[in-house]
Amino acid sequence: MALADSLDGAIAKLNQRLKAARLGLRVERRGDRLALRGTLPPRPGSGRTRPHQQRIPLGLPATKAGLKQIEQEAKVIAARLIERRFSWADYLPTPEPVDPETVPLEEQVAQFQAHLLHCPGADVAAQASLKTTWEKAYAPYLKKLLNQASQHPRQSLGEAIIATLEALPVQTRSRQVGCTALKAFAEFHHIALPRSIDDLWGSYGSHRTQRRELPSDEDILTWFDRIPNPAWQTVYGLMAAYGLRNHEVFFCDRSELLGGDPEARITVLATTKTGLHDVWPFYPEWVDRFGLRQGGLPAINTDLSTTTLQRVGQQVALQFKRYGIPFAPYDLRHAWAVRTIHVGLPDTVAARMMGHSVAIHTRTYHRWITLRDQRQAVRAALHNAALNKAALNPPVPGSP
Repeated sequence: MALADSLDGAIAKLNQRLKAARLGLRVERRGDRLALRGTLPPRPGSGRTRPHQQRIPLGLPATKAGLKQIEQEAKVIAARLIERRFSWADYLPTPEPVDPETVPLEEQVAQFQAHLLHCPGADVAAQASLKTTWEKAYAPYLKKLLNQASQHPRQSLGEAIIATLEALPVQTRSRQVGCTALKAFAEFHHIALPRSIDDLWGSYGSHRTQRRELPSDEDILTWFDRIPNPAWQTVYGLMAAYGLRNHEVFFCDRSELLGGDPEARITVLATTKTGLHDVWPFYPEWVDRFGLRQGGLPAINTDLSTTTLQRVGQQVALQFKRYGIPFAPYDLRHAWAVRTIHVGLPDTVAARMMGHSVAIHTRTYHRWITLRDQRQAVRAALHNAALNKAALNPPVPGSP
C-alpha cells in the first residue's frame, strides 16, 4: 500500500510539472500500467471529426522507471501536437493482416463501399455526390468482379481482378474507369496481384470524343421545336444555350435570367458534380428563341437525400429517347463548347464555365482548338506577308 501511495504521489508531482509546462497532457495509472491523457486528434475510424479527450495506451509499467519514461514521451507527444505531426499510427497496435482469400468477396465489397462512403460531417449534397460516384464508377466493376469470381472459383482474388479488367474492351473509357476502381479495391484490401493494373490502363483519351457527330445549330433548333412538353423544352434549351450537364439544369440559380438580366448569366450550384460556377449563353439570342426567361422545369425528384445526381441525369437522357431526339444530351454540351471555340472565347474562360480544368478542356476539344489556332496563325501570316509585299513594292508616284 505504501508503495502505491508513493507512486501516486510521484504521479501527482509529475502532473504538476506537465501542467506548469503547459504540455496539455497528464499521466494516469490504470492498474499496473501508465497512460497519457489529453485533447488529441480523432482516432482512425472513430467517426469523430474534432480533437477530444482521449488516452494514449503507451503500455509503460506503473513504476518509478516507467514515470521517467512517460515524462519524456509526454514532451515528445506535446511537441508533435504543436507541430501537427501527431499520428495515432505511432501509438496504436498494428492489427494482424487478414488474408483477403479467407473473407467472402461480398463482405469485402461491402467493407470497401463503407470506406468510400464514409465522410464525417459531409452535408446531404456531398453524401449524394459520393453515392453517385460509387454507383457509377465503382459498383458496376465490382459487380463484374463478383461474377468473375463466381464463374471461376479456382482463381485467386488477384487473378479474378486481372481477368475482370482484361475482359473490358481495350482502349476505352470503361477499361480506364474499371482499372481505377479495382486498383483502389485491391489496395484497400492489400490483395496481391499477378501483374500491375497500370499495364492494363491503355491509351484511351478524351480526344476520342471528337469522333462523335455533333448536332448542327440548325438540328438543335429543329429538335427543340419538336419537343411537345414546354417544361422539357426548357431543359433542352438550357442545355443547348449554356452547355449544362444533364443534372445541372435542375441545380442552378436562374434568378438573374428570369429577372430579365441582359447578360442572362446563370449559376451552377455547389451541389453539382463540379461545384459552383457561372455560365453565360452561347448564343445569347437563344435565350429568347427558347423562351428561357419564363420557362419552368419538370417536376422530378431533386431531393439528394433520396436520389442522386446520376439518377436525375438519367431521367433527362430517358426523355431524349422518348421524344426521338437523335443525339445524346451530352452532345448539346459538346456543341456548346465547340461554339465557344469558334466565336473566340478564351479556353480558360470556357473551361471554367464548363466546370472542368483547362487541361481537360484542351484535351477534349483539341481538334477544334487546334483548327482555330491554325486558322488564326494562317491569317496572321498572310496578313504579314501582304504588309511585307507592300513595303517592298511601294506604288510609283503618278502611276495608275
